Amino acid sequence: MTATAPSPELSPSARLSAAPAAYPAPMYPHKATEAQHRERRIRSFQPRRGRMTNAQADALDRLWERHGLAIDGTPLDLPTLFGGLPVTLEIGFGMGETTAAMAAADPSTGILAADVHTPGHGNLLQFLERDGSSNVRLAAGDAVILLRDMLPDASLAGLRIYFADPWPKPKHHKRRLVQPHFLELVLPKLAPGALVHCATDWEHYAEQMLDVLSAVPELENLHPEGDGSDWLEPAERPAGSVPGYAPRPDWRPLTKFERAGLAKGHVVHDLLFRRR
Repeated sequence: MTATAPSPELSPSARLSAAPAAYPAPMYPHKATEAQHRERRIRSFQPRRGRMTNAQADALDRLWERHGLAIDGTPLDLPTLFGGLPVTLEIGFGMGETTAAMAAADPSTGILAADVHTPGHGNLLQFLERDGSSNVRLAAGDAVILLRDMLPDASLAGLRIYFADPWPKPKHHKRRLVQPHFLELVLPKLAPGALVHCATDWEHYAEQMLDVLSAVPELENLHPEGDGSDWLEPAERPAGSVPGYAPRPDWRPLTKFERAGLAKGHVVHDLLFRRR
């Protein structure tokens, strides 16, 4: 019999790009388990592979083994993964500009950054290399599986959700990430004192986030009387703002996306809650 040549090992960027579009199969680098393939539930995201640039693919190939991990259901040892740093989970980092800036500004905090956008992984890896940041780990796949199956209880010092997909059509509101059932997954993973920070430029979603977070007794709103406009000049403050929003903290940089929204007249709302 003629020996069969072993299949060539795919590069990290090739494996990530070629991952199945159907979730909850993890994007990279493992195959989904049979149980994950069978799981059926409403998704809060659309898997987006996009087109990677050569530079993004190169960053993935060179840096993924150092910074990346698959959301495959395997429990994580966060103290080992982050060298004992307190860890904040960031869900949805887009192209990574904000994550990289916050990581560089605060190297004493570990950031576990989860997203499904392939070019964004490559882009963030480029920023981390540029800045010399070692306190970020990228997680590729469904954040619900990460929370449910991979993170120990009371292991997170914070949660960040910035400009999540607002799913603006009423029939799609059930797909929004910040929902009561999502908080049921999140709360056990938050250590006492953990900070929950959300931001959106979609008014109705901001109101929903405020309602959902305020309904959880274990969470304390740090700005219950705030209208979120403290950082604006008085003449620019929107009239009739709903109380409960926070001023934009100095540690959250303005992004290109946010500046574009502000230029269009969008009002950005921050919400800051603390785990009791």
